[in-house]
Amino acid sequence: MKWEILTPNEHGDWLNQRDDIFETFIPIAPEKKFDLKTNAIFLANIVGVATGRDAWVLNFSKQCLANNLQLMIEFYNNQSKLYADGKLINPALNIEDFIDTNPEKISWTRALRKDVSRNTLHSFKNNGLIKCMYRPFTKEWIYYDKNFIESPGLWSQIFPTPEHKNLVICCMNVGSSKEFSTVISDCISEYQLIFANQCFPLYYYEEQEKQHATLFDSAIDKKEFIRRDAVSDFILGRCRKAYGDRVVKEDIFYYVYGVLHSAEYRERFASDLKKMLPRLPLVDDARDFWAFSKAGRALAALHLNYENVAAASGVIVNIAPGIAVNYRVEKMLSNTTSKY
Repeated sequence: MKWEILTPNEHGDWLNQRDDIFETFIPIAPEKKFDLKTNAIFLANIVGVATGRDAWVLNFSKQCLANNLQLMIEFYNNQSKLYADGKLINPALNIEDFIDTNPEKISWTRALRKDVSRNTLHSFKNNGLIKCMYRPFTKEWIYYDKNFIESPGLWSQIFPTPEHKNLVICCMNVGSSKEFSTVISDCISEYQLIFANQCFPLYYYEEQEKQHATLFDSAIDKKEFIRRDAVSDFILGRCRKAYGDRVVKEDIFYYVYGVLHSAEYRERFASDLKKMLPRLPLVDDARDFWAFSKAGRALAALHLNYENVAAASGVIVNIAPGIAVNYRVEKMLSNTTSKY
């Protein structure tokens, strides 16, 4: 057997060593969130939502989700009241010895146990039901209420209300055994959308009280949200110097999405992307910058509007008389027909 001597690099990599040039690229994530003086591409990276109780707070049906939450909250409030009564009789009553852990009634987490111990009651909020990108190209309804989301993240600054529009580039965090992946979303994204989901927004919103709010306004109506760019001034300055003053931050956002989908980038820096969040080069030629930006914009349009794409031409679906349109694919054939 012909042996080869392995020598680890300065990072301690024995196999699949990272490329030295990767660290010379511009980091996509800042060292400190919302630092306006950052030398990174984005001002913030947002971790995907980790609910701790997906079966309760996520559902394809908005009505089923509302029904589930109302039942769980009712059960929780009853537990909270009973525990408060029990403490009057036995001050040493332990929360773990008391609560009903039946998974068909509730999913307990550390935060909810603490709320019971404090005799905190909760109520169902209709405006808490919003869309969530749960898996690639798979949206569900989520009940985004911090009382029932174990790790809500900073999403209230990215999508403060359903009316506030935004885009986020979602990519894998370090440590995945799978190949690097990225996808764009126009709504809140779940933690395992892709491995340990890290999200980079186009905008973020700052909250302030309305100057002319009235007593009749709801709590949300009494707030105003100022939109801020999440793409840094630093990268805008670099790109304008290299590619011209017509570059705007949205062009850079789509440039990032285009480069992250580059097969050459993913293959060459595969080892680096398993060990570090992405770092991106700025191409030398302005024509290449615009090519990546336009490609990223076109990809984003496809990935965001996947639900509205027209059926491919030549595909024919034959449904027998009396059979409901509810079928599953048994086999995908190589030509334009399929067996259902």
